[in-house]
Amino acid sequence: MHWFEGHYGGMHIIWWVIWVIFIVWIFATPWEIPGQKTKKETPLDLLKKRYAKGEISKEEYEDIKKTLLK
Repeated sequence: MHWFEGHYGGMHIIWWVIWVIFIVWIFATPWEIPGQKTKKETPLDLLKKRYAKGEISKEEYEDIKKTLLK
């Protein structure tokens, strides 16, 4: 007598394994939550932040901005 007898030739166990893998995959996949999606910052955004913090002067800001917009 086999341990899988009466379970469609072992398919019962295989289906449980498939379901467990599927459920783990669903919860392990990093889903983006609407409204909390973080926008990737562009180089121009980073430049504006540096200027606002006072890390660079107005002249440096304008030179770098001109270069970025080319």
